Amino acid sequence: MRILRAGCTALLAAAFAATGAVARAGGFGSIEARDARGGGFELVALESDVEYAIGGLVAEARIRQRFVNRSDGWIDATYVLPLPEGAAVHDLELHVGQRTIVGEIREKEQARSEFVEAAASGRRASLVEAANAQLFRTAVANIGPGETIEVDLRWWQPIAYRDDRFALTLPLTYTPRFDPGTAAGDGAAGHANRDDVHSAGAPKVRVDVTLDAGVALARIDSPTHSLAVAGSGSRRRVTFADGAVPADRDFVLEWTPVLGAAPASSVLVEHWNGRAYALAMLMPPAQLPDPLPRELILAIDTSGSMEGGSIEQARAALDLALNSLRPGDRFNVIQFNSVVEPLFDAAVDATPADVRLAREWIAGLRAEGGTEMVSALQRALAGPASPGHVRQVVFATDGAVNDADGLYRTIDDGLGASRLFMVGIGSAPNAHFIERAATQGRGSSVVVRRLDEVGERMRELFAKLDRPALRDLALAWPGSADGYPRQLPDLYAGEPLIAVARLDDVRGTLQANGATRDAPWSATLRLDRASPASGIARLWAQRRADELQRELERGGDADAARAAIVQLALEHHIVTPYTSLIAVERTPTAPADADVTSVRIANGVPEGSVGFASTATPATLEALLGLLLLVVAAAFAFADRSPRPLPRREYA
Repeated sequence: MRILRAGCTALLAAAFAATGAVARAGGFGSIEARDARGGGFELVALESDVEYAIGGLVAEARIRQRFVNRSDGWIDATYVLPLPEGAAVHDLELHVGQRTIVGEIREKEQARSEFVEAAASGRRASLVEAANAQLFRTAVANIGPGETIEVDLRWWQPIAYRDDRFALTLPLTYTPRFDPGTAAGDGAAGHANRDDVHSAGAPKVRVDVTLDAGVALARIDSPTHSLAVAGSGSRRRVTFADGAVPADRDFVLEWTPVLGAAPASSVLVEHWNGRAYALAMLMPPAQLPDPLPRELILAIDTSGSMEGGSIEQARAALDLALNSLRPGDRFNVIQFNSVVEPLFDAAVDATPADVRLAREWIAGLRAEGGTEMVSALQRALAGPASPGHVRQVVFATDGAVNDADGLYRTIDDGLGASRLFMVGIGSAPNAHFIERAATQGRGSSVVVRRLDEVGERMRELFAKLDRPALRDLALAWPGSADGYPRQLPDLYAGEPLIAVARLDDVRGTLQANGATRDAPWSATLRLDRASPASGIARLWAQRRADELQRELERGGDADAARAAIVQLALEHHIVTPYTSLIAVERTPTAPADADVTSVRIANGVPEGSVGFASTATPATLEALLGLLLLVVAAAFAFADRSPRPLPRREYA
């Protein structure tokens, strides 16, 4: 029985080890499973509460998730938790009754080994590890019949400021990622294999936000949810007006300062472990230059994951983009799914006849197939701009790709003089990919989550297309500072540059240099006037880890990059691609002969979506992984017969 149980635990670990299985695991919600006779019964109810404390440009967050085992057997549960772009995940607690087990950071393979060992020996345990692009795999082992276990996860995240308003984004579900290496290029590629995950209804989540904006507020609202707001001045408390809501779309909270109270360039600082960590926000100069003729390349994602409301939003967005064309402009339109199809062989003049043809073509596009985005990006970026024109590529997608590394390399290799503007589409777009692609493309991005947002969001984008504020940016921190991002983007009207750095001391000035369209530009910020803040050290560590990962993607030394990321993560206690959080109970709870069932918890389906990208790990690979780890687990079980105690670490 121990061997069978260990085998079950190994299969759970196999799901973690199989990188392509991301879209098949889940997050907020509940599931149904089938017994030996094929009858359905609910195994786990997962309730989620999120608390935010926001101060200025940083936010501290905590999610509490309660697992309730409604079956009469012992279970292990796995799921995928989407978290915000730039989140630095740093603490994990497992609550069982009155007991609290505190998680520790370990190298990923060590954490997996400890989790498998603990689960096989009957101890409660929880494991959190990075999957990819702000998705975190989580597992909870040995939930007893009728038992409730609470998992607390904490992180820091930056606050966005753009177009005179602040914004916080919390993903509550995600659009499953398309993996061209595992999907067939046919109509079935638009739907994931979810036979082993049965949703028992829309999962629910509550949010409670304490906001100290630091400035008087003219407006606080959400484009995604109805809010209940209390307080006045710069301090507010925000909850969902409907209490617990379906976790089927991102939550976005926006707040706008009163006229004249908008933030200027500023610096925040945190002292931690004898070092100073600074976060700087630089506002570009306001200017309204005369627009130049442009060559506008419009690319639209028509893959299966865009089916439903997303394709309607994308069609409406590109229709507005066509309406923005002026005499003297040139353009082309490209659709992509399993294939890439341009409307014209090359960019053409924006004549009324050709614009009308393009609008009719876009209106007839339908969502189907996979997401061959690399080929689409290569086609969109290919070729120089027409003489006297600024080349701008507008790329509309939900970002449902499983491995974006090749896409970032495509942008680096093919950008040239073009600028890439990303339009994130859908109720749960891949924000990590949308933001990073725009940054590497030296452009900007907007997100359209609902059809009634298209006009407002696209007007914001068109304003940026015509109003580049600063280019050729460079930052000079004092002393031997280590600052990020290393690759600075162009800035557009209404967009600040936010950078972080580790300093020897908070003295001297931060020097910024760049150029407007017509003249050089420079600005300085005195660091000794910085305001105190918390969380900046971990946000810096997360930025540095991301930069090290990018160097690795560009062909850097794999061993050196991995070692540097691990050292950084252990020092700052954060989850990275090579480190995980593990919490293990001291003593076994599940009986040695318990038959433990492993289950996967499903995410809520994104609002407006009727399809899923095909991202499942091939069955053969899963079988091989399961067989391999069964052997490992059996070895654990055999060793457990010995009088020697199993090697383990205990945290309580």
